Amino acid sequence: MAPMNENKLTHIDEQGRARMVDVGGKDVTEREATASAIISMQPETLALILSGDSKKGDVLGVARIAGIQAAKKCSDLIPLCHPLALNSAEVTFDSDEENSRVLVQATCKVSGKTGVEMEALTAASIAALTIYDMCKAVDRGMVISEVALEEKSGGKSGTWSRSR
Repeated sequence: MAPMNENKLTHIDEQGRARMVDVGGKDVTEREATASAIISMQPETLALILSGDSKKGDVLGVARIAGIQAAKKCSDLIPLCHPLALNSAEVTFDSDEENSRVLVQATCKVSGKTGVEMEALTAASIAALTIYDMCKAVDRGMVISEVALEEKSGGKSGTWSRSR
């Protein structure tokens, strides 16, 4: 696990009250973040997704659109996030048939004063939840796990990447 930043929590003021961070004095920079999630399932469920024969339609196509929409709505879902005009949001999937799971990856980019980590994390999470929703009729035992920031770049704190 990566070491915790020793700075204070930025969303809490001196009196311990929640606040939206003032980013007015920050420079606009190119920022990018990639997050991931894993959804594990029965082998038959994965085969159904990959075949495209789900009664609800193209599971990964719908999950991709849901993830992109979630990135765009992140500030509506997470109270202290700044609304961002995203330059791009991309959601991709890799199937891991050996372990019967789908690996979700979301990348968001912005030219702005604050980062897009939460948008990428939200996109990956909602894409995985959408897969669950579309397949729950055949597999209620699916598990969403390992939602994580993989890397981010831009801004004052620079580049960060998860250690493997």
